[in-house]
Amino acid sequence: MNLKDLYIDFFVKNGHKQIPSAPVVPENDPSVLFNTAGMQPLIPYLMGQPHPYGTRLCDYQKCIRTNDLDNIGDTYHHTFFEMLGNWSLGDYFKKEAITWSFEFLTKVLKMPVEKLAVTVFAGNDIIPFDEESHDLWLSLGIKEERIARTTEDNFWIAGETGPCGPDTEMFYFRSDDPVPEKFDPEDNRWVEIWNDVFMQYYKDENGNISELPKKNVDTGMGLERVVAVLEGVKDNYASSVWKDVISEIEDISHLKYEGNEPSMRIIADHIRTSVFISADNSGIKPSNVGQGYILRRLIRRAIRHAKKLGIDVNSDWESRIALKIMSKYENYYSEIKENKDVVLEVLKNEKIKFNRTLEKGLREFEKVSSKDIDGTTAFHLFDTYGFPIELTEELAKERGINVDIEGFKEKFKAHQELSRTASQGQFKGGLGGHSEKETRYHTATHLLNAALKQVVNKDVHQKGSNITEERMRFDFSCDHKLSDEEKQKTEDLVNKWISEGHEVTVEEMKKEDAVKSGAECMFIEKYPDIVTVYSISDFSKELCGGPHVKNTNELGHFKIVKEEASSAGVRRIKAILE
Repeated sequence: MNLKDLYIDFFVKNGHKQIPSAPVVPENDPSVLFNTAGMQPLIPYLMGQPHPYGTRLCDYQKCIRTNDLDNIGDTYHHTFFEMLGNWSLGDYFKKEAITWSFEFLTKVLKMPVEKLAVTVFAGNDIIPFDEESHDLWLSLGIKEERIARTTEDNFWIAGETGPCGPDTEMFYFRSDDPVPEKFDPEDNRWVEIWNDVFMQYYKDENGNISELPKKNVDTGMGLERVVAVLEGVKDNYASSVWKDVISEIEDISHLKYEGNEPSMRIIADHIRTSVFISADNSGIKPSNVGQGYILRRLIRRAIRHAKKLGIDVNSDWESRIALKIMSKYENYYSEIKENKDVVLEVLKNEKIKFNRTLEKGLREFEKVSSKDIDGTTAFHLFDTYGFPIELTEELAKERGINVDIEGFKEKFKAHQELSRTASQGQFKGGLGGHSEKETRYHTATHLLNAALKQVVNKDVHQKGSNITEERMRFDFSCDHKLSDEEKQKTEDLVNKWISEGHEVTVEEMKKEDAVKSGAECMFIEKYPDIVTVYSISDFSKELCGGPHVKNTNELGHFKIVKEEASSAGVRRIKAILE
């Protein structure tokens, strides 16, 4: 039995219900490009909405984080990873969460107690020391010297405001050295393996903190890291999660992993993440914006490192690696099996495009290589043609000219700062992310979906949405550009329904009953057996996680700002509520 199965089996035996993994592209959270943690799809329920599966939940969740792309290539960073999690929604609290964590680590995974250590919240001016967690660990057999008290790392809040609370982190001593008596969280031989977050407070806009009447537990364990710990390897890519993928890259490149680790890790990691993004039912394709930009960047970076290893980039190398990855995950995630051909097509098309771009870059290099290459030109080759600085240096060396590496680094740093600022705007949010305005926009997507079915075609289906405080973006299946008349009729119909003041009703039912009743949803397979259905009069019925207004008259005036192509067979509407 692998770690995913062991984890689910343990928590199901302890009264939890397994929920399906949400898609990597979030449906109703505008604050992120991808689901970045196991708790993210559960935000509405952590905020108080009842979950159809009850108050004890567990799952393994697909996660993607791209904010530290430059770290990929080391032994433990990944852009895609699986997060194991268990939750209590106002049910059990610290005692059960900590006891089960300890039991799973020591009894199920057989980790020796003497190699474990924990951190607890030390307390500050407003919130006291987490004595309860500290005493629980002591009672279970963790020695006082192995319990470190910290402030910054042991207090969790999603955004600026909202539910928050202390957390306790578990560490494993990953080293052949004798285990130190006293635990030092700064000693990197201790690897964090699990985190239990206790949402017991609420922080308002003025910074005031109050006790929550209904307290939640949110836990997270990174699968890749724990597998490496269990298998006794210090390099995640040497574990069973990656071994066969790395072996495939060795076979393709006719090179050994030893001595070529960074490039092989980057190829393995980036192809795996690209497989999961392009297999997602939201239909993301490589582009220059949003999720499509991340996908393009990952594939192109993998190609650059394949070139570095001397792989013939015109061969089917990327398909071989992708098929190896898909065979590992298709039994857990149905979309991998169903969208196999889509994934291979995406990778192949982007490879062909990028290989052409690289050729253009080589021609561009010929134009500028009559003299030393300054930082601006080197960065232009990198940014526009995907030329890694190493390739520019290599070609320059052959011609006996120099490259201004420092100048390139300055330009690159400025570019990174710009990207980071942009992604911070995208990644800000979390539990406090559903404001009143966003809730209104959320309900408006249901009205727009229903109106398009009546005005354009009954076979129109939602393909994705993105909501901010300022506007809504709605992608839908459609084979033509909307005429001015279609846009006007759609807008008028939405405003008619708003002015009529229809109640928004909610009910829970079995998934098959919801489908039979005509309720629509984007990805039926990601919903649990019991679902929440939102209805507006007789014209809109959708499976959805919320949040929604209670009456359509709360929405204001709906206005379509723009209608454009999103991808093949998919159109996009941008609209505002005035």
